[in-house]
Amino acid sequence: MKATTLLTSLSQSLWLDNITRDHLDNETIRRYIDELSITGLTSNPTIFEQAIKKSSAYDENIRSGLKKGKTAEEIFFELALEDLTRAADLFRPIFDQTNGADGWVSLEVSPLLAYDTKSTIAAAKELYTRAGRPNLFIKIPGTREGLPAIEEAIFAGVPVNVTLLFSREHYLAAAEAYLRGTERRIEAGLRPDVGSVASVFISRWDGAVAGKVPESLKNQLGIAVARRTYKSALGMMSSARWQRIIKMGITPQKLLWASTGTKDPLASDVLYIKALAAPDTVNTMPEATLLALSKYYEIGEIMPADGGDCEEVLSRFVSAGIDPDALAAKLQVDGASSFVRSWNELLAVISSKSKTL
Repeated sequence: MKATTLLTSLSQSLWLDNITRDHLDNETIRRYIDELSITGLTSNPTIFEQAIKKSSAYDENIRSGLKKGKTAEEIFFELALEDLTRAADLFRPIFDQTNGADGWVSLEVSPLLAYDTKSTIAAAKELYTRAGRPNLFIKIPGTREGLPAIEEAIFAGVPVNVTLLFSREHYLAAAEAYLRGTERRIEAGLRPDVGSVASVFISRWDGAVAGKVPESLKNQLGIAVARRTYKSALGMMSSARWQRIIKMGITPQKLLWASTGTKDPLASDVLYIKALAAPDTVNTMPEATLLALSKYYEIGEIMPADGGDCEEVLSRFVSAGIDPDALAAKLQVDGASSFVRSWNELLAVISSKSKTL
């Protein structure tokens, strides 16, 4: 049995961290659903920048937007919404069969809004309304300014993929924002079943400390952070507040593993996939990682519910001079900055194509 099937048998959802119009047109995504057990999809500015730059499939839409006098940003969201609504329709049967527990796609608000609560809320509502698909998440960063936007979006009925989380503390803050939004809907007499996932980035931890720690600690930090976060997530899920919403028939916010492609060329191409095998979670993986995983026929051990040796491993990093809390804060800031760079490059690609067209 393929490792992709084994993971889904474990009740872990496998999502593709990629989308291109060519993949939609040639039914690659449909094939991944049928053959590789993919049940959802995520996107970001870098993914769209590469898709638009490398394909002519978007040219007609860009040309049409230009004729209407639209800006590069307006053209982008039209392109992205067209692709993602098509993808949402592909995953809609899964969404319906699982009562909204799976079958989602994700669209990110402008990264320029990462520290602007009010504008993030407005953008999230607008994009979700424009999409007109119940199984579309709006990605909102879990920054200090993003947390109240997450709560307000959930309260407004907008499903949220919380992005840019790097630690247990980041995750718990995002879960708290989701809970507050859900509880406010219950108090207001509104339907409380608004979907959400909390995306914790893994591989960037190991990239940040590469060459700064002993060889014996290589590629262990991200997994240790994941195990610590998973233990806390299970604790959160057993809390009275969480159980209250579960008893109301709601599928609560899921923990999602992001940034799961292996960066170290000497490490296994499925290093993080196998290490992050955990029930009732989501793993969104780059296309190359998904294809690599499809060649395996075992997954190894399931992530320990008690965190295993995570605290011991993290203490070794502390002894090596690494401050996990400070690094988590830096990774979130750097991640937000990286998304802004990708966003600017994306708009530059559209502007460049506009001039050519």
